[in-house]
Amino acid sequence: MSLNEAKKGQCVILENIEYGHKVKKKLQDMGLTPGVRLCVVSSGLFGPMIVDVRGSRVALGRGILGKITVRHAEA
Repeated sequence: MSLNEAKKGQCVILENIEYGHKVKKKLQDMGLTPGVRLCVVSSGLFGPMIVDVRGSRVALGRGILGKITVRHAEA
């Protein structure tokens, strides 16, 4: 599933980022690497989604969310 399908309070595991090399590299530099656990802090209909990744909060725009593939995290 894509990250834009995740709901507030849900934790997921990042599988892949299907975006251009520069953006993908920037996201990886911010800690968004395959296998990392992401927890959705804030997700509304408009504006960015805020996720907790490795203890830091990252705001991701709506355009990129559909390009990030995730799976449900094990409880």
